[in-house]
Amino acid sequence: MKIIIPMAGKGLRLHPHTLSTPKPLIHIAGKTVLRRLLESLSEVIKIFSVKEIVFIIGNYGENIEKKLIKLANEIGVRPIIYYQITPLGTADALLRAKNSLNGGPIIIVFSDTLFYNTSLEKEITNKVDNIIWTKKVKNPHLFGVVKCDSSEIITHFIEKPNNYVSNLAIIGLYYFRDSLFLRKELQFLDKKIRNEQEYQLTSVLENMRKKGEKFISKQVQEWMDFGNKKRTISSNSKILSIEHKHSQLIHEKAIIRDSLIIKPCSIGKNTSIENSIIGPYVSIGKNTKIKNSNIRRSLIQDDTKIQYANLHNSMIGNHIYYIGKAKEVSLGDYSVFN
Repeated sequence: MKIIIPMAGKGLRLHPHTLSTPKPLIHIAGKTVLRRLLESLSEVIKIFSVKEIVFIIGNYGENIEKKLIKLANEIGVRPIIYYQITPLGTADALLRAKNSLNGGPIIIVFSDTLFYNTSLEKEITNKVDNIIWTKKVKNPHLFGVVKCDSSEIITHFIEKPNNYVSNLAIIGLYYFRDSLFLRKELQFLDKKIRNEQEYQLTSVLENMRKKGEKFISKQVQEWMDFGNKKRTISSNSKILSIEHKHSQLIHEKAIIRDSLIIKPCSIGKNTSIENSIIGPYVSIGKNTKIKNSNIRRSLIQDDTKIQYANLHNSMIGNHIYYIGKAKEVSLGDYSVFN
């Protein structure tokens, strides 16, 4: 079995934070989204002896590639990197990795999604050809969705429907028993609509279904999406709510003076907080200094200095120097605000 992680998108809805840091490498409660994603797949990697992990990336540069290779090596799998320089949709991204779609089972998981309480290794059996993991949502028109019969067999795939047909959103996690068949369908659809601006995996899946391929929907209990700032902050809060119950999220080398920390919060190594109120639902990276501030429900990265701030529903990137008062801000890496 192989794991394929498409992560070539530019993260436009999360600008300015993704201008210098790819979305999967943004830290949430002390870990990057990508590391959390791979940890959620650890049982699958172990039980199915996964030896290869495929990253499909944009023009991120050598430094990012080294980080991906290091991460794969740490979990004991061989990294392979393909490139999607021009973002032409999810199906096009997977087609860049066609040399790895050469038969056998695969798991595809998009890098801006996390999930909890899902026993993938138990749901992947010899009786199942393909699995699409889903979650019920309140706004299905924003997602690709599936429609199922009473046996969880998918009867339709619809990309961002204008009218209500189902509230089962595709979360970006897929299992295919035969990756070669998927590759042939990707290539077929590529030739059919190559003149269009982009094409999505949802279209490929619907085409496969019409040809008789069977897909099962399995629902996850918890799903976290990092598509934009609002969802990222909400997902950060959800992760903190879950993990503070069984993990120490405040690093032992964090320095806290004359301050109130309202849990759940995550505070990184060598971060100092002075005369401030932090929390609830705040993640702060390492080597950051916060003084005379009140911060709630926000996400702050590494090596940043904040003073006299009143922040709520905010994201602050790496290497920021922020002085002032505001209710809600969104600053990318290497910014200065005063």
